[in-house]
Amino acid sequence: MPSVEDPAAFKSSWIRGLVGSYSRLVAPVPDAYGVMSARSPEQGRVSVVIGGGCGHYPAFAGLVGPGLADAAVVGDVFTSPSAEQVYRTASAVDGGAGVFFGYGNYSGDVMHFGLAARRLAAEGVDSRTVLVTDDVASGSAQDSAQRRGVAGGFFVFRIAAAAAARGYDLDGVARVAARANAMTRTFGAAFSGCTLPGRDEPLFTVPAGTMELGLGIHGEAGLRRVPAQDPAGLADVLVETLLPELPEPSGAGGPRAAVLLNGLGQTPYEDLFICYDRVHRRLAQAGIAAHRPEVGEFVTSLDMAGLSLSLMILDDELADLYGQPCQSPAYTMAPDAEPAVPRSRPAPGADVGTAVGPEHTSATQPASGGAAAEALAAALAAVESQEQELGRLDAVAGDGDHGQGIVRGLHAAAAAARTAGPGDDAEASGRALLLAGTALADAAGGASGALYGLLLTEIGGGLAEAGPVPVTAKLIAPSVEAAFDAVCELGGGAPGEKTMLDALAPFRDTLVEHAAAGAPLAAAWSAAADAATGAARATADMPAKRGRAARLGERGRGHADPGATSLALMAAAAADVLSARSTTAESDPESR
Repeated sequence: MPSVEDPAAFKSSWIRGLVGSYSRLVAPVPDAYGVMSARSPEQGRVSVVIGGGCGHYPAFAGLVGPGLADAAVVGDVFTSPSAEQVYRTASAVDGGAGVFFGYGNYSGDVMHFGLAARRLAAEGVDSRTVLVTDDVASGSAQDSAQRRGVAGGFFVFRIAAAAAARGYDLDGVARVAARANAMTRTFGAAFSGCTLPGRDEPLFTVPAGTMELGLGIHGEAGLRRVPAQDPAGLADVLVETLLPELPEPSGAGGPRAAVLLNGLGQTPYEDLFICYDRVHRRLAQAGIAAHRPEVGEFVTSLDMAGLSLSLMILDDELADLYGQPCQSPAYTMAPDAEPAVPRSRPAPGADVGTAVGPEHTSATQPASGGAAAEALAAALAAVESQEQELGRLDAVAGDGDHGQGIVRGLHAAAAAARTAGPGDDAEASGRALLLAGTALADAAGGASGALYGLLLTEIGGGLAEAGPVPVTAKLIAPSVEAAFDAVCELGGGAPGEKTMLDALAPFRDTLVEHAAAGAPLAAAWSAAADAATGAARATADMPAKRGRAARLGERGRGHADPGATSLALMAAAAADVLSARSTTAESDPESR
């Protein structure tokens, strides 16, 4: 099927189709990109909220319904949902007994879900979180907490939801979910790349006659490339990789494991069944009994060809919970599970239209507002002109969506800043940046959306507190320093790791230096932007030490970091605006 003409409409279109076709089970989350159970909220019961970027269906929205998740919050393709979307979704299903969050261990998800949890806590809503870390290809057994989450998340979500349905309290749900995660291991292989909506070419390619072992579900680099094998031969590779990784079973009797053989989106079911036949026999030879095995598509990667094997070693409690009846659009357990009865939800076939997702102000409105709005509009134009290049840089080690995400976020940021109205003083500029930062994080999602959104809101907050005074280099420098520290704290990074911080740090240092010397704002900002631009180019000579790119090691040299590049583009665009304004305005005495 041809890709969609408008990638921006992809997420909202398929969510509308899902809730329209399965309205007996699920409904749209009001004013959010999310799907909730038709029975939610259920008062007095823990609410289970899962989520992540789309492109992985049935994960996450297909696993919502009675006995499974209460809601799934949906990000853009391969991009975490924003904190605002997580907050709205969790609030919609909270039944007063707390919220359990389950999602994969990806930096963007960790940041946005974490920010939403903090906001809920401020409102008196308790929550617990379990990160899924089942992928053995993404880290060592000694540091398993750093591994990413892939198809094994199905087991974790299943156990958490079953415990909530049984009436476990919030700590109890978190306990068994953490136990499920600790007992789950996954390993996979891919035979071809996936194609992002709106693109004609795949995100990456796998040479004919080969396969990538350990490839991530967003296209992250695999462990190694090997000759392609038939389904039975691949089964041997998967089982032999997982057996040494499996935790020790507990309880009486021999070991037993829940088994999930997962197709990544384009693998024929016949091949999956051939592979499972061999998996089943190999597990039996190892003395492991397969418990309620599942074969099919549970966590896909758009149209990627490949598969993964997940094993969860069971104890009596986990086995009992795993058999709990449930029903969702993509998965049902037990024929006697009663279908959900929608409560005041749209009838089948009803137009759910604008019920899915928040409406954002159009970014095509005529430019208005003060200097902050003008600078953001210029930043949007600069990044939009380099969207394809940013995507190319991101695809070296990631999912290739950095350009799309930042453009999407800046569209929302520029539109939001215009709503702040005219005014160039610190208070007005700060107000515009606060609105812009929140809008950017919400629209862009992902780790970059969270970090850029925080950068704008921190600078905006510092300016707004100064009141209706002129913005000078000396005034804005402390806000930039505070924003830098906040971004480091949220992302857990530092300069020298080939990230946006490698451009932001020299920008901060140069701005502070020029401000201390009494330089005017336009001159100080221009010098700082030049420093950021040079530093961003220099990241091409650095090996990555953080994020998905870190696994490439020395192979990551030769390509500039996409985050550092986009930050430099935005800083330079803002410098042009400030320089143009300075030639038509009187010099500020304080900035001399």
